[in-house]
Amino acid sequence: MLLSMEHLTKVYSGGKTAVDDFNLEVEKGEFICFIGTSGSGKTTTMRMINRMLEQSSGTIKINGEDIAQMNPVKLRRKIGYVIQNVGLMPHMTIQDNITLVPKLLKWPVEKRNERAKEMIKLVELPEEFLDRYPSELSGGQQQRIGVIRALAADQDIILMDEPFGALDPITRESLQDLVKDLQEKSGKTFIFVTHDMDEALSLATRVVIMSYGKQVQVDTPDNILRHPANKFVADLIGQDRLIQARPSITTVGQVATKAISAREDQTLKQALGEMHTKRVDTLLVTNNEGKLTGFVGIERLNHYYGSGKRIGDIMDSNVFYVRKDSVIRDTVDRILKRGFRNVPVIDDDGKLIGIVTRATLVDIVYDALWGEADKSSSNDSGQAKETKDTTDKETGKPQAEVTQTTEDGDQK
Repeated sequence: MLLSMEHLTKVYSGGKTAVDDFNLEVEKGEFICFIGTSGSGKTTTMRMINRMLEQSSGTIKINGEDIAQMNPVKLRRKIGYVIQNVGLMPHMTIQDNITLVPKLLKWPVEKRNERAKEMIKLVELPEEFLDRYPSELSGGQQQRIGVIRALAADQDIILMDEPFGALDPITRESLQDLVKDLQEKSGKTFIFVTHDMDEALSLATRVVIMSYGKQVQVDTPDNILRHPANKFVADLIGQDRLIQARPSITTVGQVATKAISAREDQTLKQALGEMHTKRVDTLLVTNNEGKLTGFVGIERLNHYYGSGKRIGDIMDSNVFYVRKDSVIRDTVDRILKRGFRNVPVIDDDGKLIGIVTRATLVDIVYDALWGEADKSSSNDSGQAKETKDTTDKETGKPQAEVTQTTEDGDQK
């Protein structure tokens, strides 16, 4: 057991009980989200893990060792920590910020420098950013640095206290995807505090719902959606979310259809021919390994036609995509809200495997909300719809829309 909290209680001076008999065991590699209303005790509980706050009673153990017996400074150097306002040192370069804890742990300079380069690549920022200062980066870029700084020293536990609360929705979704991807690849254990139910359901392997310092429900996102413990949990989830957890369709990959694409090295004439043959106005673009790299539309192709350029020279790399193992719920929500007609689907290696269309997602939403009623009313006519699922954890880049529409308005 990596992290164990037993009968944890925090009582502030004046007698206010912030955390009341909290118990939780966390295995290595889990993504735990604490969620609840303001004053529910979620942040207090998390801050006791690295002894930013001392518990009033109960025990917290990491790898079987009671943290109350550890040096608090040394303990904190073993635990990554990301907060809402980033907390980057303004007088330090990005490289120095990333390697702050490794330096305190007396890593050699060469190892620290290599680690900084390795980490900044993970968040898809250019290496030259290492020489910049935090004020020269956008809020979203600073938050990315805050995330990788927490991972730089290779700690087993990463604490994140509402890290994306102050960001705009587009940047926030992008960073949620980044964090989930980094957590899965690194195998680290994340403890994440949020007030956003969509965020918790999308990121967590288990969600801890709290109210007035007590645990109300601890379970997987799917089980919480299917079986809320009480009215408080049901109200926190909200009736507007797609909570019909059906077993027939769970992932985007299950509903993806064939995509029409071109390679980066193809000529514009070849691309135009493909558009004409397949009757589409847009082609997805892949490299020679089949990895999705962008898209090109008929307007852009027409503008550059005759220039001697190839598809890779004129394509738009700002493409929104989802991964094949993304569960349906958040994918439906994000795509339909943005008005996308269809979206590319990639595998874990970034290879294009198909598209998911808006029409398909509308069918999933319809069947999730009305399928049972339709099934009952259409039994005599034999036209009952198949009930489909709505559950998700989409990853992608919230940027340009990609559509593949025929001249008749149908979607390929």
